Amino acid sequence: MADDLVVAADGAPRCAWSAMAPEFPRYHDTEWGFPVADDVRLFEKLCLEGFQSGLSWRTILVKREAFRAAFAGFDIARVASFGQADVERLLADAGIVRHRGKIEAAINNAQRAGELVDSRGSLAAYLWSFEPAPDEVSEPQTMSTSPTSIALSKDLKKRGWKFVGPTTVFAFMQAMGLVNDHARGCATRAEVASARAAFTAPA
Repeated sequence: MADDLVVAADGAPRCAWSAMAPEFPRYHDTEWGFPVADDVRLFEKLCLEGFQSGLSWRTILVKREAFRAAFAGFDIARVASFGQADVERLLADAGIVRHRGKIEAAINNAQRAGELVDSRGSLAAYLWSFEPAPDEVSEPQTMSTSPTSIALSKDLKKRGWKFVGPTTVFAFMQAMGLVNDHARGCATRAEVASARAAFTAPA
């Protein structure tokens, strides 16, 4: 068994990281890497990846429902309308990561996302226009950035987004299915490949 694989309870091999926390197996098997075209889920993930900066993904995942409650389900228009009172409310919410810069970035990014919806029809259409070639990540789980994540990060920053560095953006791309970065031999890698083959990227 390769170092990047672990045999799960059902006897099938999975990415090794899926066994590192009790919250990870379900997330690995049902979410990570499957293509997403829903604006709310894409915006949520960009926000949560920003909040993860300097922290572990488990820290964010266990707080995800609290984040959803605090940020109006990550509805882009509603978060974009948040004001200073909302910032103070969020800073007092022990269920989330109480970091002023990240909270203000999420609100700013909702406003920027709204601009992309207006100009491109959807946030998904914009983000999927950066879908990389299948061979850009030739060796799964060996990279923390990629040429496309660098390009997308640069473009988002130019548009005024915050907490969207290349590493954050690459993690977003892995999770939302823009790349299939499941380890070779992982049972879920084939499922993601099938989902991606049946997926039509929004335009």
